[in-house]
Amino acid sequence: MKNRVLSGVVLVALMLAIVIFNHSFPLALNIVLALVSLFSITELISAIGMTKKYFLAIPSVLFAAGLPLVELELLQEGLYYVYTVVLFASLIRYHKEATFREVGIIYSMTLLIPTALMTLLELRKLGGNHGMFYVMMAIFSAWIADVGGFFAGSLFGKHKLCPEISPKKTVEGVAGGFVLNIAAMLVFGWIFSSVFYQGTVQVSYLTLLLMGIGSTIFSILGDLSFSLIKRSCHIKDFGQVIPGHGGILDRFDSVIFTVPYVFFLVQILPLVIK
Repeated sequence: MKNRVLSGVVLVALMLAIVIFNHSFPLALNIVLALVSLFSITELISAIGMTKKYFLAIPSVLFAAGLPLVELELLQEGLYYVYTVVLFASLIRYHKEATFREVGIIYSMTLLIPTALMTLLELRKLGGNHGMFYVMMAIFSAWIADVGGFFAGSLFGKHKLCPEISPKKTVEGVAGGFVLNIAAMLVFGWIFSSVFYQGTVQVSYLTLLLMGIGSTIFSILGDLSFSLIKRSCHIKDFGQVIPGHGGILDRFDSVIFTVPYVFFLVQILPLVIK
């Protein structure tokens, strides 16, 4: 528990540092996303036993790490195309050593993870002067749902949610995730508007409410999806990079599913309305 809390504090401190230095060094967010994507794909490749299949692993790692560093849309499309061609050319060349199933798994996950995380860059643009507030809310809405679920499940959990996929996840934990996440989103919005900006900037509490509800749902979906992958690979965690949490992918699995939801939500119902 101590390691889990300490690691959580370090992660939050890292995100706050990115916010503080956003204006002087905006590339920091890109670099962090590139590193998260790099470690996530590396952990996944190791989990599914494809580390030695370098002809698939190397292009996937390079694509995952490189995509968040490129913000020009034309270059991004070029990277998608080149990665696709290289991967399927490798399948043709090494068809006796790799199957289409293996290529399909690594290809889909390598596209999913950095693409979903890069939505944070779009959120930063969408938020304008308050872009990093959008980014932080998107990330915290996933993490706080996890925290609420963990503590509520530990204290009150009796009814298993999906015992065959995630034995520790409970219905009570899900309820705790909803309560804490909704409350936190509303409180963060109030602090941002009334304390930080002294009421000169207004937020939409409807958006914050829907963010808390929807993010909790997608956080659970992301957690269960990657738990299913881990069970199929017969592993407990994707890695041990973060004490108490496991690997990078263990910490960002919920973020991968939550951030795109927040991005679409705030386009329909802006978070900052004045």
